[in-house]
Amino acid sequence: MRRAAAACVALALLAGCSFAPNYNVPPVQTPAAFKEAEGWKVARPTDDVIRGNWWELFDDPQLNALEDQVAISNQTLLAALANFQAARAVVKEARAQLFPAVSAAPSVTKSKASSSLSPVGIRSQTQWSLPLEASWELDLWGAIRNTVKADTFAAQASAANLENLRLSAQADLAEDYFALRGQDALKGVLDATVVADRKSLDLTKALYQNGMDSDEDVSEAETALATVTAQDTNLGIQRALYEHAIALLLGRPASEFSILVQPAAANPPVQPPEIPLAVPSQLLERRPDVASAERSVAAANAQIGVAKAAFFPTLTLSAEGGFQSANTANLLSGPSFFWSLGSAMAQTVFDAGLRKAAVEQYRATYDSTVANYRQTVLGAFQEVEDSLSSLRILTQERGEQEAAVQSAQRTLAIATHRYELGIDSYLNVIVAQMTLLSNQQTEVSLRVQQMTSSVQLILALGGGWDSAQLLPPNQVTSQKLP
Repeated sequence: MRRAAAACVALALLAGCSFAPNYNVPPVQTPAAFKEAEGWKVARPTDDVIRGNWWELFDDPQLNALEDQVAISNQTLLAALANFQAARAVVKEARAQLFPAVSAAPSVTKSKASSSLSPVGIRSQTQWSLPLEASWELDLWGAIRNTVKADTFAAQASAANLENLRLSAQADLAEDYFALRGQDALKGVLDATVVADRKSLDLTKALYQNGMDSDEDVSEAETALATVTAQDTNLGIQRALYEHAIALLLGRPASEFSILVQPAAANPPVQPPEIPLAVPSQLLERRPDVASAERSVAAANAQIGVAKAAFFPTLTLSAEGGFQSANTANLLSGPSFFWSLGSAMAQTVFDAGLRKAAVEQYRATYDSTVANYRQTVLGAFQEVEDSLSSLRILTQERGEQEAAVQSAQRTLAIATHRYELGIDSYLNVIVAQMTLLSNQQTEVSLRVQQMTSSVQLILALGGGWDSAQLLPPNQVTSQKLP
């Protein structure tokens, strides 16, 4: 009994062995503040402005309706969800190795002996067998447990990848939507220009018929009208492309999807929403791609323990029991019962450095994941800085451009009035019209860039996601799918 107790204690102690290095999140250089954050509100940890439905900040009902469909129908997200399901199944497969495997192999065998070898006695017999076999490889050195850890961390990384793809798809949809609405705004500008040019052409024809203008001015007016009309028509190409891109993001055939053109009256100048900033250190907890990279580091760390465990012997316990009989009448009786117990230990004696090379491989893999993690963090800081600088400069540029539009409108009014009085030729009016149109197009483009940069800033800040949303390791296989 003492020997058995000592053996149990020894096995229990060995079962707690693990050769994986103690894991800590790799340190990264984190700035105290964003360089481009001057004039921006820095959010406190309790601020709830950016939520999961971050697109609601833009207060556009149609955008809200489209965003709600992305998580349901987007095929890229469905593929990522399937990958996460597969990762969870891998964790279950690894965890199953911690328990004994039991199998049953019932059989019946009928045989007949050669009459030459046994001229007397029974020449045929039937044997019924109902055995159960069990085997259990003890996880003495933590190889299986570290495999479970590595697969669990990989599943968490897969979940973070899913959220990153979801956020990217939502951001792509918002950017395409605002670009499409920008095309609608441009169409409003060109439609108004076409109306104005048509009135100018009518005026020029009337003046020509009364002998107060030349045929050359009429020709110039016709050319200006035809040019703007062609530009107005050409807008349909880019708008259609944005519409098709939105259909793809929604997982719908482009042939069966359309968004109505928004009238110019319903498409006023839009200002981007106020977006509070997190401090750079909080960004590490709010980006799913950063979380995925960090979980990959943890998985690589656990794999080192798996590789190190290969240097030690494996111990397998086996057991077999059941019933055997020549007939079914007494198959389940006591005399037909049999059993056996055994154990086997295996140790690699020589492998020409294979195990040592495996450890070196996983250490190098770990170093690679650490570098990738730090690079992802640096990329996250860069994306925030890029979006902040773009918004700051675009805000200033748009104000300047709006002043340019107002000045161009005044110039056109003066040129038209002087033409009507016969002071200047119609060429001055055409130049003023084209200048106004160019400035209006630039203003609309800046407006779209502002909205796009706002979306990119929200994306860079994680879109309201938080690493606390990742399933804890002990719940990876037990919780419902997101």
